[in-house]
Amino acid sequence: MSRGENFPVGSVLIRSDLRPAVHAFYAWARAADDAADDPRLRPEERLRRLQSFEDGLDGRPGGAAQGAALLAALRPLGAEQAVRHARALLVAFRRDAGGIRAADWKDLMEYCRHSAVPVGRFLLDLHGEGAETRGPADALCAALQILNHVQDIRDDEVRLGRCYLPGDWLAAEGVGPADLAAARATPALGRVIARTLAGAEALLAAAEPLPARLCARRLAGEAAAMLTLARGLAYALRRGDPLADRIAPSRAAFAWAGLRGLAVAALRPATSGARSAA
Repeated sequence: MSRGENFPVGSVLIRSDLRPAVHAFYAWARAADDAADDPRLRPEERLRRLQSFEDGLDGRPGGAAQGAALLAALRPLGAEQAVRHARALLVAFRRDAGGIRAADWKDLMEYCRHSAVPVGRFLLDLHGEGAETRGPADALCAALQILNHVQDIRDDEVRLGRCYLPGDWLAAEGVGPADLAAARATPALGRVIARTLAGAEALLAAAEPLPARLCARRLAGEAAAMLTLARGLAYALRRGDPLADRIAPSRAAFAWAGLRGLAVAALRPATSGARSAA
């Protein structure tokens, strides 16, 4: 997960009766992510704190309170099994705690399978969506994660000693840690960034069918809004230098994405198949 709030989870587009569960999931994930990211802690202490988040999901004494809150929010919906997606996030958070450096694109995608995909799968399960939505949702979540990584290249290197850009691409261009920590991207790093963005854009293309496949109208609107924001951010990152400037969606971009999401939700016909899909 990313420290930036580019892609808010649990917006007003999510059905009101499901929002408490979504917010509880996000609160658990955010707190666990913060524990994995705390630069003041040694890796061993980060891992110890992450264990407390797993203990909280298991109801063990001393477990993080956010785990009990998540279980309580899921219980009225009969969706306690959805907590498995929170457990999946811990795989990525533990890699973060140790100072991840992605080996290649495959390794980055494997990281995203645990750091981002569980968030989308949680929302799909909560809404009772079918298997045909998983591929596009997984692609969207991975793309959002990779865009966040491109935004945070310098901060990840300087503050946390991490790099999510594919290591073999960096090596091929002769890019080292000093380049990742510089005030501006070198042409060589720029080529790696462009290649990474191309991968994210391919994932966004694979995610394009998602709104039409979702039965829940509001969730379809949320997906459409996320796609709109992601495409805009990818375009901005291509035009700018994420080492020199903080490149993020503007208020106007959020507003436009929200309007697009509302329009998709309003214009979609009600369909059967999801948990009270309206």
